[in-house]
Amino acid sequence: MHLIMKSQFDDLRLNDDHEYSADDKGGKKVVKIFKNGELIAKKISVKRSVQYFGITGVESLLTEHTP
Repeated sequence: MHLIMKSQFDDLRLNDDHEYSADDKGGKKVVKIFKNGELIAKKISVKRSVQYFGITGVESLLTEHTP
């Protein structure tokens, strides 16, 4: 997994084809996004630090926006 932008993560999360789960343990919040049962992205929040990660090739899973 590598770092991705917040907008890419939000695009994956809002896609109806993907499922996501949220977990909060002791101040560490993790949101995981799955497609067909496979983990494709995750968001990790610890205090004020937020990092977004995606699998290699996550760009192909993003929806295309037309103006």
